[in-house]
Amino acid sequence: MTFRSRRWLLAPVVAGAVAAAGLSLANPITAADAGAAKGKARNVIFINGDGMAAAHREAARLYLAGLDGQLTMDKLPYSGQLTTSPHDPKTPITDSAAAATAWATGEKTYNGAISVDVDGNPLPVLGAQAKAAGKSTGLVTTAQVTDASPAAFFANTADRGKQDEIARQYLEVTRPDVILGGGEDWWLPAGKAGAYPDQPAEDPSEASKGTKGDLIAEAKSKGYRYVSTAAELQAAKGGKLLGLFGNEELFQQRAEGQGDVYAPPASLATMTEKALSTLSTNKKGFFLFVEEEGIDEFAHNNNGTRMLQALGELEKAVAVARNYAASHPDTLVVVTGDHECGGLTVEDTDASDESGDGISAEDGPFPIKGSGQSFKLDWTTSGHTGADVPVTAYGPLAEQFTGKHPNTHVHDVLAQILTH
Repeated sequence: MTFRSRRWLLAPVVAGAVAAAGLSLANPITAADAGAAKGKARNVIFINGDGMAAAHREAARLYLAGLDGQLTMDKLPYSGQLTTSPHDPKTPITDSAAAATAWATGEKTYNGAISVDVDGNPLPVLGAQAKAAGKSTGLVTTAQVTDASPAAFFANTADRGKQDEIARQYLEVTRPDVILGGGEDWWLPAGKAGAYPDQPAEDPSEASKGTKGDLIAEAKSKGYRYVSTAAELQAAKGGKLLGLFGNEELFQQRAEGQGDVYAPPASLATMTEKALSTLSTNKKGFFLFVEEEGIDEFAHNNNGTRMLQALGELEKAVAVARNYAASHPDTLVVVTGDHECGGLTVEDTDASDESGDGISAEDGPFPIKGSGQSFKLDWTTSGHTGADVPVTAYGPLAEQFTGKHPNTHVHDVLAQILTH
């Protein structure tokens, strides 16, 4: 992916997203400040579009910004590519756990591993190292807060499925200051429903299932303010913050027209803005992990409509982060994906092109913003692929993301800021 221009030319959708988030463009990126920031970096905002690769970003660009538009994530002035292969004896294709472990530890491992090496030994993680360096830390996701990608930065376990153990480690070991997302089921023992009832009509399989006791009560005893609605989140002021806004993910990830819903009780942009306002009071800086999980989950279901919706919400969160960094030049913002999902291509609507059926079926057409044209999405799998993922960055050390690197390179760059 190439960077087309360093001028600040917001597409209407981005301007609307920023306005909706209550933000100001008083400190825009300009040609003068689009390069590497001068001075010492203190903060990192690392943003994961789970399952997002080049075709996903291009589909979002056409749909949200138009033929001549650009996404905020693509306007960041430095860009490159990351390879994603794990060190798994069974497959060269990564899952989110192994990919995030590469980011968080600088070491490749097997699929399903949360920041342990191929022999199951725990590895140092950037979330804990940032805390040891005196920085504030936080995570924001539309997945369970204990899902693989955020977990890799703040926990160690040989099995990504042990989400209640990951929650326990958050509270008792790595202590992130802000934890916002879904997954309340893992914080409460079976039979004890929380703010979100067990066996909801939209998914009767969801119910409390933790084995580590009442971790929400434990969080409160450790000084966390617990919130479960957008209104409570907005009212929260300072201090440590735990927000769980759903039993599991903050959406229903099904095939199109089969109960698929993307309507998080608290939007990714809103959670990101609250996390930044909370973490930024630390003079030593902060580390914030931000993730949009819906891209991956809906791509697994070959659901282009909801995937594009999730990409739009990611774009709003990127606008929040970029706007923060524009007025805080000691902040590095990085946007990438952990792997490709769906084997996706963006195609013309030509009826003579093969369409296929099942997994090979074309999806769409989807309108190109501001034009009379449209495009289709063509899926080749319901799983992950080994395609490279784009990475774009802004701020101190951003230039180190140019070129093509293994995904462990993320750790090498971020560690320069977070471990000192």
